[in-house]
Amino acid sequence: MDYIVTFLRLFFIGSYLVLPLFILLGTIAIALGQVVGRIEGWTRYNALYWSLITATTVGYGDIRPLQKSSKTLSILIAFVGIMFTGILVSITLETSAIAFRQHVDVEALLNG
Repeated sequence: MDYIVTFLRLFFIGSYLVLPLFILLGTIAIALGQVVGRIEGWTRYNALYWSLITATTVGYGDIRPLQKSSKTLSILIAFVGIMFTGILVSITLETSAIAFRQHVDVEALLNG
């Protein structure tokens, strides 16, 4: 249980420290999505939905850009989403490793 508490504490601290970057990347993805939505004639909500689905690389395909400029911007949104996800994964891995080192006796596991 101590491991989980340490992990969560460090995870939220790490997330808090990169919050400005998360906000910047999220704002870029949403703004680009609104531009695409305007080009494609979508509603603001559909543009928001599409940009978040594209940024998370889920890509359901129910809404898709048809214009060349929109497709180019969708690639940028995907790159922003990959950066966002990469930062989140790196925080998760680092906090997990730190919590593991603090709460797990590696020697006991190896000599088991």
